[in-house]
Amino acid sequence: MFNPARLSLARHRAGLSKSQLAEAARVSRPALHRYETGATEPAADITERIADVLGYPAAFFYGESVDQPPRDAASFRSMSHMLAGDRDAALAAGSLAFMVSDWVETLFDLPEIDLHDLSDERTPDHAARALRELWGLGEKPIRNMVHLLEAKGVRVFSLVEETRSVDAFSVWRSNKPYIFLNTVKTAEHSRFDAAHELGHLVLHKHGGPGGRAAEDEANRFASSFLMPSADVRARIPIVRGLNHIIAEKARWKVSVAALNYRLRQLGITSEWENRQLCIQIARNGYRTAEPQGIERETSVVWEKVFGGLRKERITKHDISAALHIPAAEIDKLVFGLTRMMSIEGGRQGAASSARGKLSLVSG
Repeated sequence: MFNPARLSLARHRAGLSKSQLAEAARVSRPALHRYETGATEPAADITERIADVLGYPAAFFYGESVDQPPRDAASFRSMSHMLAGDRDAALAAGSLAFMVSDWVETLFDLPEIDLHDLSDERTPDHAARALRELWGLGEKPIRNMVHLLEAKGVRVFSLVEETRSVDAFSVWRSNKPYIFLNTVKTAEHSRFDAAHELGHLVLHKHGGPGGRAAEDEANRFASSFLMPSADVRARIPIVRGLNHIIAEKARWKVSVAALNYRLRQLGITSEWENRQLCIQIARNGYRTAEPQGIERETSVVWEKVFGGLRKERITKHDISAALHIPAAEIDKLVFGLTRMMSIEGGRQGAASSARGKLSLVSG
């Protein structure tokens, strides 16, 4: 049967309103509304027109229901500046990611989940230190946040959203943690986003403060987790201007703005010094273009998964066909790593006879 929820999902992912889709598919808006609510089912030729506009095979709309990240359960960093369409498109990407993740987990044993509920810690800073101790990280800088998260069982996906209102979001689903990172931002920004969303996962799994208060807690967690106080104090006992901060930020692979914030948080700079540095950072355009930028972090899980599938001659087109979703959407979700699956004419389902176990080294 036609699944109206899948129509809504595909429309949201395309960023179209009901009126826009109705016009493009040559149906009335009331009729489209009935299709999305399940009041009536579109005829086969109408489904084909809708599918053509949205870029999905018609078979997609006849599949079983797909989990969707709840709006109130997904953490977004810029809710006050986010358009509803941008939010819904990002959440729809989350639904497609769930489909891809479930398919992959029928073939591979992904790393076991090693996250802890730290909501009882006194402050986000205490929670960050506690998690570092639990994971045996000590005070050393983290080499790669994405690799660390994946080694601890977090399912990390990329977002390719052409909007700066969508930073990242995270959600728990069936006791599995998911993080989605917008790769439009700078590599340093995305790395901080990863730590920020980790904060949400360990601080707010069972609720807690919402809105600005929750975002502030996650920011404080991320700052402390990426830049441990003892390490920062030992490395930068005093600040000798903006160029000094730019030179030192490479140690923790953070933005100049994030390190400036941390220095003020630790009392290494005064409020006046911080204000002057913020003015210089903004004047030099360092809030959108990072000086001495780092290489973008990417996924090791998806690299290993696609390497294993490639050996079985399973291509991204096979995955696309199995899930009835566009291959381009898979590319967007996995850091573009499906380029490793360039073989054509693969054997769909060839790897189903044996499961692969992924071994990762944490960052």
